Amino acid sequence: MKFKIIAHKTVQNSSFEALCYVADPVSVSKEPKDFKHFPQSVLTTFESFKKKKLLDSTEITSSKTNTLITCPLPQKKGLNEDEQFRLAGTTLYQTCTNRSIKKVLLEANYLTLNQIKALVEGFSIHSYTFNKYKSAPKASKKLEVTFSCPEELVKNGNALLKEAQIILNNIALCRDLVNEPGENLNPQSYAERVSELAKTHNLSLKIRGEKELEKDGFTGLLAVGKGSQISPRLLTLSYDNQEANPKKEGNTELPHLVLLGKGVTFDTGGISLKPGGSMWEMKCDMAGSATVLCALLAISQLKLKVKVTAILALAENRPGLAAILPGDIFKAKNGKTIMVENTDAEGRLVLTDGLAEAGEVKATHIIDVATLTGAIVRALGTSIAGLFANEDDFADQIKQHGASNGEKFWQMPLEAEYRPHIEDTVADIKNLGKPEGGAISAALFLQEFVPAKTTWAHLDIAATAFITSPWKYFTPGATGWGVKTLIETARSFE
Repeated sequence: MKFKIIAHKTVQNSSFEALCYVADPVSVSKEPKDFKHFPQSVLTTFESFKKKKLLDSTEITSSKTNTLITCPLPQKKGLNEDEQFRLAGTTLYQTCTNRSIKKVLLEANYLTLNQIKALVEGFSIHSYTFNKYKSAPKASKKLEVTFSCPEELVKNGNALLKEAQIILNNIALCRDLVNEPGENLNPQSYAERVSELAKTHNLSLKIRGEKELEKDGFTGLLAVGKGSQISPRLLTLSYDNQEANPKKEGNTELPHLVLLGKGVTFDTGGISLKPGGSMWEMKCDMAGSATVLCALLAISQLKLKVKVTAILALAENRPGLAAILPGDIFKAKNGKTIMVENTDAEGRLVLTDGLAEAGEVKATHIIDVATLTGAIVRALGTSIAGLFANEDDFADQIKQHGASNGEKFWQMPLEAEYRPHIEDTVADIKNLGKPEGGAISAALFLQEFVPAKTTWAHLDIAATAFITSPWKYFTPGATGWGVKTLIETARSFE
């Protein structure tokens, strides 16, 4: 996909196969009537459209030389205007590619730059494909979209498109990583891939393997990874551009945001084996780690004036000969003993190490991202991710950033009344609470390992990270959900 913005006055010199028009509420109320900047041959195709006040469906008008595609803004319940524009971008992409149109001009005279950005996201996110394992993969459908805008918007518009492309490229990378089969993306190969990315983007990287984890007392990853032939890894990537932050002058303690991702590259459930029917989907159990990795890559490419660290807790959960058993007890890095009631509640165990590492690097704010519980799916359905936080202001901030980027979060309670559900008679704590309120029990478990005096939020993306049927502008598979929210949250620290 290629995108650019040009001024109306240069349209005459542009070549395109189709003209697209999105009927948003503002332009419909004004009714398009000033299209003098288009070639005469294009103007004639507007005559039937200009007589209509509203569009009920996507319409295509063709002549020998031009195609006009008019697309209404989808009016779907529960979606804000930006989401409606993303869906419109999806519709236009489908319409153009179905007709083998490769170059389109999109009239944006009545659109804001934010609406143009949303259209671009709809085009790009929907056009994503993962077909590397097809014996005869279809070539990706290429589409070049040019937006026609008032001249005063061109410079800022193209800068916005450049930034949007950086973010969209990293969302695509996140989806690629999550879509990889477990045999090809394990803790070792994943760490090697991250090492290459760190070098490319000039990020510092520390990798702890089995020996380093044992030496440094990171026991959660070791416990979960005991059943696998491939040992776990703990990766810490650092980006620091705080010197460029104007707040730095006279202020030696600017925020340090740590993004922590659950990276269980495949989750069989261990000894507490999962049902086989949909186990294949558990290749997505490392989506949290891919989300924080790709958010950090985008943050570095955008050169945000912040300090951000990404921690990836990578392990493979298999029922091998040495696998941890239900009832086993181990001591976490912070000194608390944990009884493993269920080996399929492994994500919270690997995150204890990540939270400890966040304390080691002196985080002021932590956001952990994890496909953690089926309970959050039952609580919120498949369109909303769970949000837990120890400070309401931080939760509100994340929720707002998510809403403006098409990623819905709902704050759930860290209900102290449920804390006894994870107390154990033998160990200090156990890794599973009651069936009721399971997502809350998981968050309360994590809270026990959050470093003192640290602002913390936990994002449970079990429902939204991976889908098996089309949803909004997403195709089945990984979604890259959360990358945009994390980037905007980091931007707020500038």
